[in-house]
Amino acid sequence: MISITPTLSIPDSEIIFIASRSSGPGGQHVNKTSSRVTLIFNLQESAALSDYQKRILLSRISNKINSNGELHISCEEHRSQFRNKEEAIERFKNILAEGLKPIKHRRKTKVPNSMKRKRLDSKNKRAQTKKQRSKPDY
Repeated sequence: MISITPTLSIPDSEIIFIASRSSGPGGQHVNKTSSRVTLIFNLQESAALSDYQKRILLSRISNKINSNGELHISCEEHRSQFRNKEEAIERFKNILAEGLKPIKHRRKTKVPNSMKRKRLDSKNKRAQTKKQRSKPDY
């Protein structure tokens, strides 16, 4: 079980891990070991998420989900497969937690009178400066 929030946990059976060889330089070690880990989670077929949660996640993290409704997270930063798997799980938790976090709506606030006054004073000062630049009208 992977715990996302205190009320939401994803069973291990819904997550697929695939190990493959990492890209980039590294010599013998990188060429022989499958240290890259790809986590695959099918969002649309998940029984752990409600329909409401699925809709929210599909709208908020749609750029991370492929056409099959799967979320793919790859990690190849560490030398060991185990650490890459841990990192992929952490990223998965963060993506789902951020996607399910309620959006805070902005409260409209009134502009303070002091700021209005300051803005008008600076406008008047600028207008006076420009007025002084013009030729005198006789």
